[in-house]
Amino acid sequence: MYLVVIAWLYVTIMMAVAEATSTTGSLLGAAITFVLYGLLPLSIVVYILGTPGRRRAIHAREMAERAAAAQEASAAASADPDARGEAPAAAEGGTVAPVRKEP
Repeated sequence: MYLVVIAWLYVTIMMAVAEATSTTGSLLGAAITFVLYGLLPLSIVVYILGTPGRRRAIHAREMAERAAAAQEASAAASADPDARGEAPAAAEGGTVAPVRKEP
């Protein structure tokens, strides 16, 4: 993609130079030629062609943030078992009485 951008800028610079050095041309005409034939259309094309790359970068950044948040949440949950406000296992008692059918 960058090769096309460089080639198009080269062509428009040569057009501007031809406009500036022409006997009927002017520097203002050369500047307008360069801006309207070179910079303006090229900036629009580069922006449009760069959109998929920007979307991929945003998606990758969001996935990294989600992974970091999930890792942080799992580390916090495993580090302190009583963090959820539940009673510890030792407070429930030693054993559970078996349940029998009545005769």
